Amino acid sequence: MDIQRKDVHNSETPVLCQACESRHRGVCGALTSDQLLQLSKHSTRRTVEPGTELVGESMQTKSYSNIIAGVVKLSKMMADGRQQIVGLQFAPDFLGRPFKAENGVSAEAATEVKVCSFPKAAIERMISEMPELEHKLLEQTLTELDEARDWMLTLGRKTAGEKVASFLLLIATHAFPDNESDTAMFELPMSRTDIADFLGLTMETVSRQLTKLRKDDVIRIVNNRDVTVPDLNRLSERAGI
Repeated sequence: MDIQRKDVHNSETPVLCQACESRHRGVCGALTSDQLLQLSKHSTRRTVEPGTELVGESMQTKSYSNIIAGVVKLSKMMADGRQQIVGLQFAPDFLGRPFKAENGVSAEAATEVKVCSFPKAAIERMISEMPELEHKLLEQTLTELDEARDWMLTLGRKTAGEKVASFLLLIATHAFPDNESDTAMFELPMSRTDIADFLGLTMETVSRQLTKLRKDDVIRIVNNRDVTVPDLNRLSERAGI
């Protein structure tokens, strides 16, 4: 795949970068066309299947990635082997923490995920040369911090029903950020067991709350995975927002 092709207007921006969410809303939005061309020489794109580990906890950091599509779940392992899902990432999030020798969490594809990866040395060199890129990464990190604080409120204060509704709203709004309609359709990115783990609930409680939302026509579920939200405002109300 030649990622340095030019488009019909002879733009200096690689064609794949023009269509990439990270180019428009992610960290690569801080790069000039020449810098994108430079980075594209070291970039590789790949599609990974659900369940594939993208980053290993406590492993040496060798590369970073932009999430192009799909959902990634972040987990931490306790000393006794128990694991906790601590977050989710979506396009165009940046996967990795620059200037850290090791990864603090493991990252696994919750759905089919497309990523654009580049060597650690290449991106860290560009960060040192480009304050705009460093600022963009800081901006994304602060956004993730704000979202983590919001999620602490969800886990600490909301009812079981509000937690499940909040999870569904998170997927509906983050997996499809450009959706401007009042409805949403998506496939659940995780099993009910993983959803329960993420929300601090039992699997039975998650199933009961999903059934209640379905009976109240807040959501519609087909084949246990395909979710339709007829009215996002009603789901927001059930999430306590």
